[in-house]
Amino acid sequence: MRSALYVPGNRPELFDKALNGPADVILLDLEDAIPLCDKESARIEVARWLRTVPDRQRPIWVRVNPGEVGEADLRAVALPAVTALCLAKVESAQQVRSISAQLDEYEPRPGAISICPLLESARALYAAPEIASAPRVLRLQLGEADLCADLGITPGPDRHELLPLRVQVVMASAAAAIDPPLAPVDTNFRDLDSLRATTAALRRLGFQGRACIHPAQLPVVNEVFTPSPDELDRARALIARFESAAGGVVLDDSGRMVDLAVIRQARRVLSA
Repeated sequence: MRSALYVPGNRPELFDKALNGPADVILLDLEDAIPLCDKESARIEVARWLRTVPDRQRPIWVRVNPGEVGEADLRAVALPAVTALCLAKVESAQQVRSISAQLDEYEPRPGAISICPLLESARALYAAPEIASAPRVLRLQLGEADLCADLGITPGPDRHELLPLRVQVVMASAAAAIDPPLAPVDTNFRDLDSLRATTAALRRLGFQGRACIHPAQLPVVNEVFTPSPDELDRARALIARFESAAGGVVLDDSGRMVDLAVIRQARRVLSA
């Protein structure tokens, strides 16, 4: 997975366009993108459209609201076409367990729908290891706008102030043996050069894929998270050399020792 495109749930004219576009995941949004007065109508539009989509044609996630509104969202969209729910404002593993129990009741078949919690507060980050280990959790996401507001952080152009928080989410994901976290959105969809640079930095940090708010961002994000032919060739050559050595000392083309950690990274490149 390289990219996930947020699509406002009150814009049904965009649903098919997104489904036929280059995003790896379609992320229908019933939360932040929807005014309070439109929550119910957006839920109806999303549920209506989901019933027209062939099961598992491609990954479709739905971001649901917290609290009682979110419970109504869940009941409406726990449909065969949905592969995951994005839970907004998650702050504890108990919240995830509660949603998982509700899915047991409403989803089309057992275990069909995964959960992707959004961590958007200090409480959420403190609980990140427990949240990552909760039932159904596929991967974590970081909601940096709300998080900055909660912590009083004012990020600079390179967003270096967020580095410790980002690392914490990557570590929690790895410790729980779930998929690497989805990188946070960049709201400036016109500056694609900046998007490329920050996406590459997030990839180096351990994120896999990035959420996008505009279709123009997708080609850049997809390119950054797609290994180049040279990267793939090097990874294959390293693995072949390591396996042929049958436990002996292995050096790469630059004379550096190759150990299991290097091979794990090479295999990760091939699986991207």
